[in-house]
Amino acid sequence: MMKQLIILAAGISAFGAASPVLAQSANPVQLNSDVLVERTVTENGQTRVTLEEPSAVTPGDTLVFVLRYENTGRQAATNFVITNPLPQAVRYTGTVDAGASVSIDGGRTWGTLSELRVREADGSMRAARADEVTHIRWAFAQPIAAGQTGRLMFRGIVR
Repeated sequence: MMKQLIILAAGISAFGAASPVLAQSANPVQLNSDVLVERTVTENGQTRVTLEEPSAVTPGDTLVFVLRYENTGRQAATNFVITNPLPQAVRYTGTVDAGASVSIDGGRTWGTLSELRVREADGSMRAARADEVTHIRWAFAQPIAAGQTGRLMFRGIVR
């Protein structure tokens, strides 16, 4: 499963996978990511939703991307930004995390999905659609305190 993250913090960039780590001399923030598949299971007449490690996914499966961060440094990490490209095989369906913005042009421009516009071939403009999202980004408005941990999530559907 794709677990690639692009992490940018205070002008430093790093590329990572399952356990990306970004080391800033005084403020290291460690990142880990997981991709889970959402399944509906019926047992004894009871239906429930589970999140599982995917052994295989098929078109229509809902994926949940989980990004965990921890400031393992002794000082607050400021101006911290996490940017995650969306795999082409996944259609973005949303996040509930405050401060998230998306890009529909490979990370050149950012905004909420409702703010972004697409220019059509005839020059007219239309609202961007979720299936056009290429990246999701979280820019932390507040510093990440030493020892602070957190989790960010977004969902997508396998195309």
